[in-house]
Amino acid sequence: MNLLEGAVRPGFRAPDAGDFVFPSIFGDSVLTTKPVVLVFFSVILISTFFIASSRKALVVPSKIQFAGEMVYGFVRNEIGKDVIGSEFQRFVPFLFTIFTFILTNNIFGIIPLIQFPTMSRIGFPVSITIFVYLTYHFVAIRKHGLFKYLKDMCFMPGLPKFMYVILAPLELATYFLIRPLTLAMRLFGNMFAGHLLLILFTLGGEYMLHDKLIMQLFSVFSFGFSLGFTFFEFFVQCLQAYIFTLLSALYIAGALADQH
Repeated sequence: MNLLEGAVRPGFRAPDAGDFVFPSIFGDSVLTTKPVVLVFFSVILISTFFIASSRKALVVPSKIQFAGEMVYGFVRNEIGKDVIGSEFQRFVPFLFTIFTFILTNNIFGIIPLIQFPTMSRIGFPVSITIFVYLTYHFVAIRKHGLFKYLKDMCFMPGLPKFMYVILAPLELATYFLIRPLTLAMRLFGNMFAGHLLLILFTLGGEYMLHDKLIMQLFSVFSFGFSLGFTFFEFFVQCLQAYIFTLLSALYIAGALADQH
């Protein structure tokens, strides 16, 4: 009986939200958990890279200078200038910080030995969204005044007055609730789901590798999906950093516009 019990393998445990919770690396503080440490590391990494790329700028750029200027030029021209318009320059540092910070923390999810996208923890997307939220409301109130900003938001010209009873609450909810909620949840959801699938294919392949021959053959497909999905996840990670920054620029552009 004992021999039979010892021969039975435990069932496969599918990954879940518990795989995104980490104990403290040292001590009991939340500031020493893996996601928080990665965030601090990303700040050091980004700062070091762009300081190194701009420290000795040359007419004929080095590889690291070219890489830094390419990222900055992309955010400045393709997002800031094209979306915001003539007043874009003062918002470029903000957008550049958002883009590089999110991109770096997303890519951590496919870096060996790190393999965790910090944006899959909801607190980090929410924190960035709060800065975006405060920025575009501050810009709008400063340019238009609080009363005109709320008036333009809730009472669009040319509509029958009875429509304002429905549209005014919807517009308020959109600007003050739905926008920040969807901005944070989109980034969080994509990073969470992508990392969960990577864990599933990897652990599933490892589990089948130690099973019967037929299952060992299927493990090759699982590992293959894991490898292929890693490249796809890299694309998603870059795309989500771009989308978050683009939407931030669009919200700021809307705050600067004469009509909302």
